[in-house]
Amino acid sequence: MPKPTRIYTRTGDDGTTGLVGGPRIKKHALRIAAYGTTDEASSTLGLARAHLNDALRSSTLDPEQLERVGRRLEDWLSWVQNCLFNIGSDLATLPEDRWASMPLIKPSDVAALERAIDEAERDLPPLANFIHPSGSRTGATLHLARTITRRAERLIVELSETESLTPDVLPYLNRLSDATFVWARWINQASCEPEALWQTDSTPPAALTA
Repeated sequence: MPKPTRIYTRTGDDGTTGLVGGPRIKKHALRIAAYGTTDEASSTLGLARAHLNDALRSSTLDPEQLERVGRRLEDWLSWVQNCLFNIGSDLATLPEDRWASMPLIKPSDVAALERAIDEAERDLPPLANFIHPSGSRTGATLHLARTITRRAERLIVELSETESLTPDVLPYLNRLSDATFVWARWINQASCEPEALWQTDSTPPAALTA
């Protein structure tokens, strides 16, 4: 990817943006929405990492487990952000403009996410009910990343109906949404944050008395 010499170029003032290789398309195009939402997912993971590093520096709750899980989770999130950049550059490039050494998502990346999920789940109790997206700041942000990843996946599924895409992009995002859910549970447990179960017969809080 070429490195811009300045932030503003004025070339997008007409509502178009440039793809890798030079073609320009409207900013509301499905391809732009797909890689823009992928970038949104990555940004949310960056926020999760910021919360995680704050927790590692300041938390006194179960420090041994938090340190073990937190450091491992940081490694995974850093790697995922690199993969999401690769997906973004892939989506920003038309098939005819790809090059031989272009970084692309591979089956081994999908397998790595499956390994990450299995690793975290070994520490977790079985889940018998739906849970609220909540918990620690890191955990809640990972839940948010999960929903954005699902939205990116939906957009890319739609794009794949008319465009040729790298085959492993969709499996990777599908696994990533699973991974962020499991990672949210993992870091919440390490942070001693109880899981809030979905209560189907929930009643509103009682009225306050004067």
